[in-house]
Amino acid sequence: MSNAIPPYLLQPDASGYTYGSLDYNAKDDAFLIMAGAEVRELAKRVFPGCRTYEEEKIRFPATRRATGDLNWLMQRFPLQVKCPEVFGRLRQQAIEHALRRDSNLTLVAAKTPLAFRKPLYDFQEVGMTFLTTNGRTLLADDMGLGKSPQGLAAAVKLEAFPLVILTMANNVEQWQEMVGRFVDLPLTGQLVFGDEDDEARGARFCHQIHGRRPYDLPAKHIYILHYGLLADWHGALAELKPKALICDEIQELRHRETRKYEGAVELAQHVQYIWGLSGTPIYNYGDEIWAIANVLEYHCLGDRDSFLREWCDPMGNGKHMVRKPAALGEYLRREGLLLRRRKSDVRKDLPPKRRVVIPVKHDEECYNAMTASAAELAKRYDQIRKWSDRGQAKREIETETRRATGVSKAPFVAEYVRGLLEAGERVLLYAHHHEVHDILVRELAAYHPVEISGRQSKKDKKAAKAAFMSGKTNLIQMALRSTAGLDGLQERGTCVVFAELDWSPAVHSQNEDRLHRIGLDTTIAELMCYYLVTDTGMDETIQDALGMKVGQFIGIVGDEATTEEDEILANQAAERHMDKVIAKLKAAS
Repeated sequence: MSNAIPPYLLQPDASGYTYGSLDYNAKDDAFLIMAGAEVRELAKRVFPGCRTYEEEKIRFPATRRATGDLNWLMQRFPLQVKCPEVFGRLRQQAIEHALRRDSNLTLVAAKTPLAFRKPLYDFQEVGMTFLTTNGRTLLADDMGLGKSPQGLAAAVKLEAFPLVILTMANNVEQWQEMVGRFVDLPLTGQLVFGDEDDEARGARFCHQIHGRRPYDLPAKHIYILHYGLLADWHGALAELKPKALICDEIQELRHRETRKYEGAVELAQHVQYIWGLSGTPIYNYGDEIWAIANVLEYHCLGDRDSFLREWCDPMGNGKHMVRKPAALGEYLRREGLLLRRRKSDVRKDLPPKRRVVIPVKHDEECYNAMTASAAELAKRYDQIRKWSDRGQAKREIETETRRATGVSKAPFVAEYVRGLLEAGERVLLYAHHHEVHDILVRELAAYHPVEISGRQSKKDKKAAKAAFMSGKTNLIQMALRSTAGLDGLQERGTCVVFAELDWSPAVHSQNEDRLHRIGLDTTIAELMCYYLVTDTGMDETIQDALGMKVGQFIGIVGDEATTEEDEILANQAAERHMDKVIAKLKAAS
């Protein structure tokens, strides 16, 4: 790697004529340019999110990336710098960032730290090095490639303690066990006798934060809490002066209107290292990546308005599609904000994953009875004038129709799963509605199914997983959206079945990869993922929508990008999905 300063970051010469001045507003953490029209017009193009004040002032965020562009502008139009200390500090950061960005192209992996109890795979050492090199970034490896160990290894490598780990509510204990499994921190004089399991080892280094009311925290290396507590705890955590923050399943922060997002942005200002972990950072529309990146590094993609203007097209209802997802993904990778590896690239020993769509029957009489009120609402839909009322009506129709679709096909789903179990398969069966789960449990009772959903306590979920892993049952039923972070099932499961579909392609990917990850039996020729769909109700509509949304995900994270024509056609189809359902209900009534 060359240590030569890039030409655009060489010191501007302001010893002669200057075209205006540069100042800094500490309150807004923003630069202010006061200059003539020629400079102002160029600045507007260079800083898309800038604001104009008093006709002659341009304001924009004072970040290291903006400073690099500002330095380039000042080489052409020298400015009198009234904030030399701030500009000098940020210019140095911009130089370091530029050199580090170049180094990412030829990253040399560091070795697994001595305080790590298990060696990392070669690609995991590369991931750990990427995290330690870039400091504030997103590790978006395929699920099952060990993002959590890479994050822990980065913290150990940098001795970045105290470390705060944000995760899902049902993953807190799992993270503590993981710390015990992988990390061997100094014992600070403690004497430990006898064998310890991973949970007990982890408890010596970790504290699980409980309750919304902050309390005096014990002295530990690592503090673990779930996202639901962050809004109440971010101030107390900042007082700990943590050195690093791991945001597990960082897609939980994709909604910028939430209190947990605000708490994450605030806490992020007090730590040196922030690492987001998620194989599926985009659940729906591509504009979600702005909120995630903004937590990692404030305004690294500009403010939201400028990001939407620069990268996105509106979809209605406040949603935005990224215009060119592959280009945005390339920018994120080039800037050291994203690292993504696929299993097919780094773990060629894993069997391939195959998706198969299986048509199944449904109970027409049951479906019609359950959608009767939706059909009546569909008849009146065209007469609803108020926009908000039409939106509410459409949501009610979607909810009832989706529920009816799942319930009416559930007995036939059970029939298909019964065949898999008889053939010796060990099945992960996913569904969304409690009624569907209940039908499947009843129909498949002979196979002693266990369930993990929102209805079970942590203790019950743990017992259900243990029963499946020990061979007491070959069928574990799980909710589509309540199993994030659940690990270990790959050591026994052999196939995945979806009794119902989700609107988000990321949810399906996560659930498939509960099995398709390191630890899967490599004697399995291929991992089969069965999507059981019927020809009525919501299944067809959701499948159409998934085609639109998956293009955003694969383009940005760097998998196979869809074509521009595909994106245009998908955009045109977006608002027609529910219209199709409404039309079917009208015709059937």
